Amino acid sequence: MHPTWTEQWWPVAYLQDLDQAKPSRFTLLERDLVIWWDVAGGCWRVFPDVCPHRLVPLSEGRINAEGLLECPYHGWSFDGEGQCHSIPQANQNTRPNSRRSRCASLPTALGQGLLFVWMGAPDAADPAQLPLVPVLDENPKSWTIQDTFRDLPMDAVTLLENVLDVSHVPFTHHKTVGKRENASPVEASIIRESAEGFEAFWEEGPRRGKLGSQSTTFSAPQLMWHDLTAKGFARILTVVYAVPIRRGECRLFARFPFQFESAAPRLLIGLRPRWLQHIGNHKVLEDDQIFLHWQERVLEASGGSAAAERAFFLPTSSDRYVSALHRWLNQNGGEPFAGRPLPARQATEVLMDRYRSHTQNCRSCSQALERIRQIRPWLWGGLWGSAAMVGSDSLSWTGLGLAALTGLALIQTARWQQGLTTGNGQAPRNQIVRSTALKRDAVAP
Repeated sequence: MHPTWTEQWWPVAYLQDLDQAKPSRFTLLERDLVIWWDVAGGCWRVFPDVCPHRLVPLSEGRINAEGLLECPYHGWSFDGEGQCHSIPQANQNTRPNSRRSRCASLPTALGQGLLFVWMGAPDAADPAQLPLVPVLDENPKSWTIQDTFRDLPMDAVTLLENVLDVSHVPFTHHKTVGKRENASPVEASIIRESAEGFEAFWEEGPRRGKLGSQSTTFSAPQLMWHDLTAKGFARILTVVYAVPIRRGECRLFARFPFQFESAAPRLLIGLRPRWLQHIGNHKVLEDDQIFLHWQERVLEASGGSAAAERAFFLPTSSDRYVSALHRWLNQNGGEPFAGRPLPARQATEVLMDRYRSHTQNCRSCSQALERIRQIRPWLWGGLWGSAAMVGSDSLSWTGLGLAALTGLALIQTARWQQGLTTGNGQAPRNQIVRSTALKRDAVAP
């Protein structure tokens, strides 16, 4: 794999989603990793997710009473530096601190609420080079940040293509975060290109200029952000990290920072639970998830990124972002898994999975799902109890009222439960809206 992809700091988790009481796993550039809290060192550690003894995943183990990472198979235990401290099966002649009993401890760093891991030569790891958004470190308390993540069934390059392309929003995301009537030419200019990425500027900006000019930065190979200031409302960023897991799969870390001009919007956003925000984020992501999963296979058959300029037809200035991305790729090492075929196309039901791609690894959503599943049996019991009250003349109206409220609660919690586990695959943009004239013609004699 080209150094462009390996000699990098990569985000692997939001700090608020990590649990210090147990290890978690992540796959980065086809390398399985275990993330765990080192009590003695007071920091997060990342190891290759394999025990040197019998090669089982350490992420299936635990943090033991000594604060060590303990293998689930035979109880070998490791400190934050990877040194083996305990081999329960060993006698006095077996030393646990041999070179072969060690785990590699990869360099880690924290920045802007994310845990980063260095995937290159350890001696080259420089925390000062973390891929961060500089403006977020300027008066950081002034920013209100909403964030989410999801494992997506597409390459990181496909995701970058999508999020850099501002012209798709009115159409793909019609009825979620866009409107078709807001579509217009995107007269964007690439104002800087180098091995580090590129910058672009769109003077008119989204929604036919109603929000102000927008600048775009691609910090290669993983980070991009849009930046605009809506006068009288807020400075708004859209930040995306595209993290390659393996061929045909990546993790999206998406951040939506707001710098509001008044306190009211910040308070309103703070009232919305993070898990409920994530359900809304899923709906937007699923607007284009299916067709992007298909699109990258068509591009692969046409020659991949190296052939993008020939395979795509890019006649307008709105395509300059995508052209610049592929220029960068082809001049700086190519795609992360070049030459490896994409996996077979997946069914819509698999593409719409929310539980495995997000909820099980999100502290907010997993806790919300657990609470919903706990409360629903009680709601069913309340519904039957309310129904029994209807039979009594003196309690009939009370029973009907309670039954109605309980029924509504059951319906809403069922919607939330589905929202945390699976999407329906129906993009809002494709809802059929029959015009008044068509309706009138349909009933005319």
